[in-house]
Formats: sequence, C-alpha cells, structure tokens
Amino acid sequence: MFHVKNLDSFVNDLKQLHIELSDETIQQFVDYYDLLIEWNAVMNLTAITDFDVVLKKHFVDSLSFVKTKDIIIEETGKNILSDGLSIIDIGTGAGFPGIPLKIAFPNLKITLLDSLNKRVQFLNAVIEKLGLKNIQAIHGRAEDFARNKEYREQYDIAVSRAVANMSTLSEYCIPFVKNNGLFIPFKSEKISEELAHAGNALNILNSKLVNQIEFNLPNSDLYRDLVIIKKKQTISGKYPRKAGMPSKNPL
Repeated sequence: MFHVKNLDSFVNDLKQLHIELSDETIQQFVDYYDLLIEWNAVMNLTAITDFDVVLKKHFVDSLSFVKTKDIIIEETGKNILSDGLSIIDIGTGAGFPGIPLKIAFPNLKITLLDSLNKRVQFLNAVIEKLGLKNIQAIHGRAEDFARNKEYREQYDIAVSRAVANMSTLSEYCIPFVKNNGLFIPFKSEKISEELAHAGNALNILNSKLVNQIEFNLPNSDLYRDLVIIKKKQTISGKYPRKAGMPSKNPL
C-alpha cells in the first residue's frame, strides 16, 4: 500500500490535463513504476526513482501529449482519444512517452523503437505484465528501420523525447511518418533558436512547422514544449543518412 497515499497528486495532475482514468488503469501505472525500479537496479533506465517524481516527470510528462489533441484532429482528422492512430516512439528508452500513452489511450497502435536490446527486453516485460495489446517493442536504429518499407511512411505520428537537436531528430523521425502525418517531439527547454536552425532540414524533408504548445507540467514550474511538424509529401530515399551522419553533420 506504499504507493496509494501518493496517488492523489497524480490524479489531480491528470485532471488538469482533462484525463480521467479508472482505478485499474491507475494500477497499471503503479505496476509500470514497480517494474521500472526493479529493472533499473540492474540496468540504466532512469536517473529518477522517487515515486512522485517518476509520476510527474515521466508519466504526466508523457501524457501531456493530450494537449495536441485538437491540432491532431485539425491536421489528420483523427482523435487520439477514440481513433486507432498509429504512433512510433523513436528512442523510447524506458518507454516514454509510448507506454503511458498506450495505458491511458488503449485504442492507439504503438511501436516502440530503441537501439539497446536490454531496454527492449524491459519494454516487452512491461507489455506482458500490463497485458497491453497492439503495441510492439523493436530493437534497432532509426536510420536502419526508416529504410525498411514495413516501417517507412507507415505511421500517423512519430514522437520522441530523445535528446537531440531538431535537425537531427527530424531526419531520424520524419521518414517514418505518412504523407500529411505529424512528427511531435517533446522538448523541455525553449527552442526558438534550435527551430530556426532546423528550417533547412524541414525543407529538405518536405515538412513544415504547424504549431507549438508551450506550458508547464501541472502543479509545477517544469517547462515543456510540444512541437508539431507536418510532413507534406514523400521525401527522398537518401534520408535518413547512414548511422551517425544526422548527428555529426545535421541538415
């Protein structure tokens, strides 16, 4: 019962995001936390281990994606709350934001991509423990999977909380997105200068910035920025470039 007394703030944070979850769904988040801490003892999944802080900085942060709902409807005609949107989470790490989104919005079809096999083993353990359906965890590099026709241009939305500049991240992620689909990176600092530098990359990748949502996480001063980028048409098959190039020499 250790966690129960701490759940009120989590529920209150979710209410501020206009998310209401059943007791069973909230328990899935608790089970996810327990697995995260258990596996974190033997591998590097998160530097944050305090229950309340994990809830805020990982779970609530991931679910803040719901703030993009109206823009997604406007740009794609689909609703993340009810439609079976296909989403790929690139560089997912311990499963953020993909697994929290799947728990809260089970209608979503989620692919989790990570380059470290140990982390993929953890993700599969979470998927099995929580009984999640229509979600897969795959081991590999974005540069390789983006060239595979099973994954290239197959997703309504690509998301990423990975730490990389916008030019690099766009080259990794946009190839996965269908034409007229969206790439939505999660940023935790002001990125106006970074976005300005990404203009050339977005042009090359036939994409455009359509919106930004800047906010603080509920009941905190933690700044966040959700950037909404729309892919206008198919991009050249030479992108993404081979491993290492997008980060060494951004577009």
